[in-house]
Amino acid sequence: MTDMKKILISMVCLVFSTVAFSQKMMTRSGEIKFDATVPGAMDPVIATNNTVSSIFDKTTGQLVLQGMVKSFKFKSPLMEEHFNENYMESDKLPKTSFNGKVVGYDGKTGTYDVEGDLTIHGVTNKVKTKVTISNAGGKLEIAGNFVVKLSDYKLEVPAMAKKTLAETAKISIKLDLEDKK
Repeated sequence: MTDMKKILISMVCLVFSTVAFSQKMMTRSGEIKFDATVPGAMDPVIATNNTVSSIFDKTTGQLVLQGMVKSFKFKSPLMEEHFNENYMESDKLPKTSFNGKVVGYDGKTGTYDVEGDLTIHGVTNKVKTKVTISNAGGKLEIAGNFVVKLSDYKLEVPAMAKKTLAETAKISIKLDLEDKK
């Protein structure tokens, strides 16, 4: 066998072994909670989206999340309507996403820094926070939260809503990831 054939066969084997032992995990039922309630307000401004898609690559720490804006559910249908039509413009800007990295992930459970690009309302900003990674019954759970300033995403709080809607929102994530098939 020639050296060129050996090199080619080695490269093909390397590519297939990388694919075969992929360390990607995913979910299509991740959770994002959004809370922009003014402290002491009578009506909480809280929504939950339980249909968030996410992929996490354990070898690189790459973490990607994507959620449809209309999938955020509020206790009040009227609040949900205002959220979609007046603030998020979900017909025009239907998705929210995060594309980043869990820094220094070494395959162990614990708390890690995560940083990347968060896109809300068509605006992308760099964010950094901490997440907790744990094993739960054959799944990998990633959970964390951070605070965003609504105006950083071109979301303005009208004067008449300031008693209920805060100018910042706490966003929390919970992902139960399984091996990608």
